[in-house]
Amino acid sequence: MKLRRCTIVMFEPREEVSVDFNAMLAGRTELSTTIAWFALAAHLEQPVPVSAAQRELLGSVGSSEWTDAGDIRGAPGDWRALLEAGLLIADDEQHATHRLRDEGMRDGHWWPLAALVHRHARWSGVNSAAQMRDSNMVTARDLRRQLGAPPPAVQIHPGTYQPLPAVDATDYDRMLERRTTCRNFDAARSIACGQLAQLLQRTVKAQAVVQVEADTAFLKKNVPSGGGLHPTETYLLVQRVDGLAPGLYHYHPVRHALVALPRQCGRPLHEVALAMLSGQDWFANAAAHLVLVPRFARTNWKYRNHAKAYRALLLDVGHISQAVYMAATECGLAAFVTAAINEVDTEAVFALDGVTQSPIAVVGIGWRGDTPDTAEFDPNGVVWARS
Repeated sequence: MKLRRCTIVMFEPREEVSVDFNAMLAGRTELSTTIAWFALAAHLEQPVPVSAAQRELLGSVGSSEWTDAGDIRGAPGDWRALLEAGLLIADDEQHATHRLRDEGMRDGHWWPLAALVHRHARWSGVNSAAQMRDSNMVTARDLRRQLGAPPPAVQIHPGTYQPLPAVDATDYDRMLERRTTCRNFDAARSIACGQLAQLLQRTVKAQAVVQVEADTAFLKKNVPSGGGLHPTETYLLVQRVDGLAPGLYHYHPVRHALVALPRQCGRPLHEVALAMLSGQDWFANAAAHLVLVPRFARTNWKYRNHAKAYRALLLDVGHISQAVYMAATECGLAAFVTAAINEVDTEAVFALDGVTQSPIAVVGIGWRGDTPDTAEFDPNGVVWARS
């Protein structure tokens, strides 16, 4: 059997503080501090505790060249534990799962720090809404009471600010005023298939295809994208769209078409949406949810091991979400976007591997409800008329 180190791994020392019970028995209160080391690998779901010897062993094994197991320096128990954990990669079939996931990260040309940030910031089973309520951090006043005053809303620089001329508002300005995040969707009202089609056409549809070679194409869309690569796929969870069966879909931006995807579980769609949205029930009633899923290799093909590639991916998703907001507002629909999602659970819903592609945000659209049961940020009273 041959071994190598996994492609991307970094070590984190964590300080653990505990009560010194021996001192307590002697009548003293003392704290004992120990340092524990953890390995964070880009292809693994969780940090792995390692000993100092295992840390040094990993540092002595290369990630590109295979080494015979008999030539590994260190105790056999140490390297075997690292192998089972996935920090050492083997060439045999028994350990193929870790090897294939690691190869997926390697072939994706990730900048190591970005790969670790993405992989280890993903959520699974988190109920962020319940956490907010349990900690009394729901309203702006709650936040101020719990956290103190935030930094100022505006940073003032010394000098005299020169006023700019006021410009008369146009229809576009009035539409911008109506662009607010909706937290009160009508759970009984469907949207028209034409409305969804128009929204997708204006935001993520390819307006042109530039064929450079038979295997190399670039898309022109109505939103900007780093390097013009447009790596973000659009998956949909449809609850109430006339003419579309409730379910899961993938959108083809060139054909402007949807394909139904198999359901990975038998749960009601509303429960699936709630799990994806980390318990944010005020968003779960949207008629359709657009799950924005970058294919990392599409961006990293050009920006290989690039420190800014992941940042460009995040900006791409932001551009799409704002375009969806504007398209929804223009046709009278309401919208939201959230990055507080359970990525791991969403990957399971759409059968995504989490390595080559993973969700960044969910955008939802639908009709606004009749009453603002959940508070919305509409200080000018444009959406919810002041009584």
